[in-house]
Amino acid sequence: MAASYFPGFESVNNGRMRLGVLDIGSNTVHLLLVDAHPGARPVPFASHKRPLSLVQYLDGDGNISDAGQHELIEFVLEAWEFAAAHKAQDLLAFCTSAIREATNGADVLARVKHETTVTLQELTGSEEASMTFFAVRRWYGWGAGPILDLDIGGGSFEMAYGTDELPEFATSVPLGASRLTRDWLQDDPPTAKSVKELRRYIRSTLKPVARSFQEVGRANLVAGTSKTFRSLARIAGAAPSAAGPYVKRELHAADLGLWAQRISAMRVEDRLYLPGVSDARAHQLLAGALVAEAALELFEFPKMEICPWALREGLILRRLDQLVFEEALDPAPHVGKRKDKSKKKAAKEAKKILDIDQSRHESLDFPAPADTPPLAPIPAPAAGGLVS
Repeated sequence: MAASYFPGFESVNNGRMRLGVLDIGSNTVHLLLVDAHPGARPVPFASHKRPLSLVQYLDGDGNISDAGQHELIEFVLEAWEFAAAHKAQDLLAFCTSAIREATNGADVLARVKHETTVTLQELTGSEEASMTFFAVRRWYGWGAGPILDLDIGGGSFEMAYGTDELPEFATSVPLGASRLTRDWLQDDPPTAKSVKELRRYIRSTLKPVARSFQEVGRANLVAGTSKTFRSLARIAGAAPSAAGPYVKRELHAADLGLWAQRISAMRVEDRLYLPGVSDARAHQLLAGALVAEAALELFEFPKMEICPWALREGLILRRLDQLVFEEALDPAPHVGKRKDKSKKKAAKEAKKILDIDQSRHESLDFPAPADTPPLAPIPAPAAGGLVS
């Protein structure tokens, strides 16, 4: 993954670091700053974002308009200044389907680099799915067994399956909620005919993909990793975000069917009264619900779990792993202190025993405890996935 470094800061390999991830998505542009070090859980420090639906700036030929490019460049400059002001030491900047699938995507990336000096790394659909899966695996751990991850973005729908940290099979299809809303659901509220036609299109697109996944293996856990899934789960009764990331949240297929019917009869302004629905996503909520409903049906799962980690966290964790790979990781400071304490305690206990034994047997030569050998460096992970 390409990284842009901020001059004047300490080396990122000296303990804790502040890492920034700039995510140019189809619905929002988002800079997330986290404090972390290899082996630790990334702790959010600050965030800067704004709604920017690049899909809405596409012209008839599939080009991102000049107005859309201006909005994008303005935010990238804001993000760079925000990261520098908060002493970020490393910046990962990437873009997904909105620019990837635009006819003039390469020109947009070149213009961003020319006017901001920031290089946006373009992720393929499978890379996007793989890095999101990587975050999900780290969140749930090995005990979850085989995992199927589903992620609905604004321009595309990513799916990944695997038993390891990186998926065995990952792919992307053009079923993003914003894209489908623009192409199929222009009316407010949408007509019954348009909803029916969109359902048919989603299923015809997903059927062969679901069949390919079923040939690879069956998951123990289905995870949903996008704002769309979180909003749908909240509407269906899941805990709000204020309850924290460790509360278990689920989205059931039965609830999806019910709420898809209700939302299809609602105007966009009325959807804003639903819990967990923002202004930026209210218009595309129905399309997201239809994709989620079809996915659970075709993959034959009654429910999914909502995972709080997704693509940004996957890229952060992968970057931290690369730091370990580049340079052996010294033990965390508290490990050394704990070892020193244990040595002092062991020596104290040994001296006490020695004193007792010497009082009983003056001729006993009780050896002092040997020094604890130093901790070995943590081995570097095997290479794989995205590389710098």
